[in-house]
Amino acid sequence: MKTAHFTVHASSAQAADWNRAAAGEGYPSTGSWIADAVDRYLKLRVRMGRPLPLAWRRGHFSVRLAGGELVTVNGHMSVPFGSFSGTEEGPATYCGLHRHVLVYVPDSRVIATLKSFRQCKALAAEIAPALLKGELPDPAPVIGRHIRDAV
Repeated sequence: MKTAHFTVHASSAQAADWNRAAAGEGYPSTGSWIADAVDRYLKLRVRMGRPLPLAWRRGHFSVRLAGGELVTVNGHMSVPFGSFSGTEEGPATYCGLHRHVLVYVPDSRVIATLKSFRQCKALAAEIAPALLKGELPDPAPVIGRHIRDAV
């Protein structure tokens, strides 16, 4: 198993509380207790229906347009999603077009065309938990709601 390392800054009071809690629950280290606590928090958040926030960055990705053409576009990415300004017909060539396309990057498939990048991020965050569980549910009801809200 690959691991990642994080440094967590805490006040002296927090550190003492965390150490006491980790020892009291039988964890070998405070770090393993913190990791388990964060995992439980994220699972609880998903069960409460609150989508996990995604980290977006600028990047290039491929998208299959409505005509079947595969093109590379500039936009925002948060694996496995991408979003660009434009429509299913292609990227916007000027800033006057106020539509954004959400793309499922692994297969370059357009998921939805929405009114704003903000709505693309919200839709991606809502369907991401199912994808993380390895499920590929029918996103049509969620997408339909986001499209209705975009009008």
